[in-house]
Amino acid sequence: MASVASTYARAFADVILGAHLDADRAIAELRTIATLLAESADLRRVWENPAVPAEQKRHLLDAIAGRDGISKQARNLIAVLIDHRRTHFLEPVIRQLEKELDARLGFAEANITSARVLGEAEKREFETQVGKMTGKKVRAHYGQDASLLGGAVLRIGSTIYDGSVKGQLEKIKEAITS
Repeated sequence: MASVASTYARAFADVILGAHLDADRAIAELRTIATLLAESADLRRVWENPAVPAEQKRHLLDAIAGRDGISKQARNLIAVLIDHRRTHFLEPVIRQLEKELDARLGFAEANITSARVLGEAEKREFETQVGKMTGKKVRAHYGQDASLLGGAVLRIGSTIYDGSVKGQLEKIKEAITS
């Protein structure tokens, strides 16, 4: 499944960057279709049914694209997924596309979990420091976990930086027991 999603995501990333499209808008358009697909069993049945002619499926897609202002490029990706009966891969394609675009545009995805809600100044400081560490622009996602007691845990890809009080206490405990 990951290779199928990767193939479509890489190809659509090429389209987005080659046509100088707004990447965030393209992803939002795909999410609009994904939401419709998730919420409508009838739509899923029509698009996945091999007995329904491809022309009718694309007609329905064109009506949705026109109503929701979906770009020609996003519409064409959905049409390809419909033609190959791979609409069930749309969500993984979107997730992989986000990763692909982040990599190509020089973004680092950072998950920051803190013991308390961070203010805007603190968030900007975190993003500045992560940007210096990675040499990339930062796309940060914030969470809260009171069990950390204080400080924060930062995850960039598979690397974790634990600056929480809970993490420091665990390190002290390990040092004492060894």
